[in-house]
Amino acid sequence: MASKPFSKSFFAFYRFVRWRLGNPQGQHHHRRSTSRIPTYAEIIEGFPVASQDDLLRNQVLILDIEGGLLRSQSLFPYFILVAIEAGSFLRGLILLCLYPLLSCLTQEVQSRVMVMVCFLGLREEEVTRVARATLPKHFLEDIGKEGLEVVRGFKRVVGFSRMIPRVMVEDFLKEYLGLEMVVGREVKLVRGRYVGLLEVEGERRLQLDELEGTEMVGFGSSSSYFSHNHHQLFTGCKEVYLVTPEQKKQWSTLPRDQYPRPLIFHDGRLTFRPTPQATLAMFMWLPLAVPLTVLRTLIFVNLPYFISLPIGSASGVTTRVINAPISATGNANHGALTQPNPRGHLYVCNHRTLLDPVYISVMLNKKVSAVTYSVSRVSELLSPIQTIRLTRNRDEDRRRMEHWLQKGDLVICPEGTTCREPYLLRFSPLFVELIDEVYPVALTNWSNMFYGTSTGRSKYMDHFYYFMNPHPAYVIEFMDRMPTSVVINGRRCESYEVANMVQGEIGRVLGFEPTKLTRKDKYIILAGNEGVVDTKKYI
Repeated sequence: MASKPFSKSFFAFYRFVRWRLGNPQGQHHHRRSTSRIPTYAEIIEGFPVASQDDLLRNQVLILDIEGGLLRSQSLFPYFILVAIEAGSFLRGLILLCLYPLLSCLTQEVQSRVMVMVCFLGLREEEVTRVARATLPKHFLEDIGKEGLEVVRGFKRVVGFSRMIPRVMVEDFLKEYLGLEMVVGREVKLVRGRYVGLLEVEGERRLQLDELEGTEMVGFGSSSSYFSHNHHQLFTGCKEVYLVTPEQKKQWSTLPRDQYPRPLIFHDGRLTFRPTPQATLAMFMWLPLAVPLTVLRTLIFVNLPYFISLPIGSASGVTTRVINAPISATGNANHGALTQPNPRGHLYVCNHRTLLDPVYISVMLNKKVSAVTYSVSRVSELLSPIQTIRLTRNRDEDRRRMEHWLQKGDLVICPEGTTCREPYLLRFSPLFVELIDEVYPVALTNWSNMFYGTSTGRSKYMDHFYYFMNPHPAYVIEFMDRMPTSVVINGRRCESYEVANMVQGEIGRVLGFEPTKLTRKDKYIILAGNEGVVDTKKYI
């Protein structure tokens, strides 16, 4: 007979799972008892809420990742992301062609075949980069809100992945969900490259030995492919709770504002969830996308702006301008500062893609210069506007920007790098010291198939990927000009304070959230380096 504290723990946990998941009475699992299950009122009677939470937090949750956290039962999107992002589009095409055959196989055989196709020959660091920078976005979009609420009820959680290799899920589960340990299938390595074979499944059980003696509770799925594996997974659990496939179909998507950690940075070329149907549509589009992106590039590089804009629109490139400048000379109605500027205008914008300065130039209907850092030589050669390479030496960079401001208008992106999500990185304050007033420009863009930015390989292809989208779109909003000399309560604001004001105004117009994160933070998180790129590598 169970002890009294354990009985309290069982009833509290039953109430918790029933309330979170909406399980009907009598759907508890793996506990033999002839007594009826107590009602909600009977369970909470005499048990303070704090005590219930403490009982749950003193246990270890053994979480079945595929069955107890993710809504989708298909693992194809995650494997093809590895195939394409760490490998190539050809590898992804091979996996897609095998999908009809995979649908006829068991989950175990499917997993082994997909591991073979996706991992064979790949370097360990490439797969690790994709797992850290690309997969978390897609995992977060697939999390069931109800499943995550169960996880949040426990202080200690151990994730167990039955089909997805550990290397694909460990970074996400530890960084975003804070799991204590992740146990999963291991893919064999030989001299730093994967050979596409899974390690012996029984070896996973050895990783749970350190939890011996702790009170464990299991949570997962009761689907048919789970029945063969759950005995090994939950062997040491005193209680096991399963959710049925019918219940999982009713799980809701986790809203962005409820993510355990904000998704600010992510990488990868695909903007959509690569289900088999969506991936097939992408490969059908590619033969048209390649010549189309070449045509769009030639249009923007070679033709005058007043011709390239309507032709680009006819090819599917959508552009919208708000508060457009009145004339092509740059004398725009963006405010009413009285002191004229003897030099060129300084346009300060947030950074979405490499094409930001080009679009500003198009909307102004005149050539401007743009500052760049760690941009490939190919991108510089194809740029229709003058680019000025920065050195990250403050004095030298200031001298270069002042020199070009004497010659004409200049566009600067103080974030220093692109950000895909609705956030603004910290603005570098150097631009505040260059001139008496600046012209903020708020930019946003949409891509429905490919992202036009990358921290990994082939950065020189960034603008090509953007133009490969069926209907890429840009919205450019010119804002009122702002002074760089600001006095508040008799104190002149420092340059970084003024930069924060400009960042805040652009964020307000776009509805983006300003952050204190920097370019260095982005590259450390996504690429494992500080973003200092050897441009010769990308010629």
